[in-house]
Amino acid sequence: MALYFADEAIVVTNPEVSSVRDSDRILGILQSKSRRAEEGKEPVKEHLLLTRYNPERVIAGEMLSVADVEDILAIPLLGVVPESEAVLKASNQGHPVILDDNAKAGQAYTDAVARLLGDDVEHRFLEVQKKSFFKRVMGGR
Repeated sequence: MALYFADEAIVVTNPEVSSVRDSDRILGILQSKSRRAEEGKEPVKEHLLLTRYNPERVIAGEMLSVADVEDILAIPLLGVVPESEAVLKASNQGHPVILDDNAKAGQAYTDAVARLLGDDVEHRFLEVQKKSFFKRVMGGR
């Protein structure tokens, strides 16, 4: 079990009840079955990375909010990666989405890495983005 020797853990979950429950179980294992826990050392440092987040679906009640997930898991938020077709495209092409500076998901992963390394980076992509006048007139997304 790889988590046995962990000093830090990034728990990656989607904002859906079943995913968050699974993540909660993993956190319980980290807190009770890791080497650090068995030896009575400081606990594993835990971070939350929330993926496939869509604020419009949160408003519609189709997925949990960031606050809901934070309340359930009670670990610090490392980052929020928005739901994005760029992730699938990057995966199909064999290129990490983090290398796509134009993709919001790539930007979110870059922000999360910076936070993990100790930088103070504001969270983005948590709110519904208002469409520009041009996009509204032209019917764009």
